[in-house]
Amino acid sequence: MSDLATMALQHKPGDDVIDNAGQRIRLLSYNIQTGISTTRYSHYVTHSWKHVLPHAQRFSNLDRVASQIREYDIVGLQEVDAGSLRSGYVNLTQYLGEKAQFPFWYDQTNRHLGRFARNSTGLLSRFNPSEISEHRLPGRIPGRGALLIRYGTRQDSLVVLILHLALGRRARLRQLGYISELVNEYRHVILMGDLNEWFLWGRPLRWLHAEFVETPSPATFPSGCPIFALDRLWVRPRATLSSLTVHRSPTARIASDHLPLVATLRW
Repeated sequence: MSDLATMALQHKPGDDVIDNAGQRIRLLSYNIQTGISTTRYSHYVTHSWKHVLPHAQRFSNLDRVASQIREYDIVGLQEVDAGSLRSGYVNLTQYLGEKAQFPFWYDQTNRHLGRFARNSTGLLSRFNPSEISEHRLPGRIPGRGALLIRYGTRQDSLVVLILHLALGRRARLRQLGYISELVNEYRHVILMGDLNEWFLWGRPLRWLHAEFVETPSPATFPSGCPIFALDRLWVRPRATLSSLTVHRSPTARIASDHLPLVATLRW
């Protein structure tokens, strides 16, 4: 269990739990590529140094990200940095939480590359979680994780799992097997994140198709001309998925190499 005391930026009375009948919950899943703007394939080469070294445009680009996420209730972030040389030793989840005025934030460092990078998964929330736990996902190359957030303490509590899965197919199969056991005890679950699955009906996703509800997944990658649905969101009732779309604003197209995936639920 992680220390919830590290989450609080500020506290808003009345935002402690999700418990109102028929309440609308707005979610967003976003691979922000550590604040690196990418608009063409050549940037993966010409901007590659930005993954290890600081640059002046990172925080102005993160401000663009903050402007996109501020209207949502629960935000799952992938490819965040927890504070290293490349980010100017600034925790980017905390930075976005403060800029977008979220009362609660939390991050899980999955891969620590010394002073150069601290690859993380992040949560921004307008509701106060009752539980957060970090999980290391299996794989030949370590460094992938899942962040489990639970709202409420009763049997009908809502569990949100923020994921960033491996590039290799075999590793993804093992990781989804681990996740299936992890969420098996919960009735109401939302899985969201960058699944790195290039095919809509690929073998690693068969378990998800059997257990969860998903509308047709919109393409999120690459952001300039999206072709692949790498970012996904899955729901297990009683949470009801009202909509699943992609944030296609001009700002979103240049803020990262992924577009943000957005959803609305009726709880």
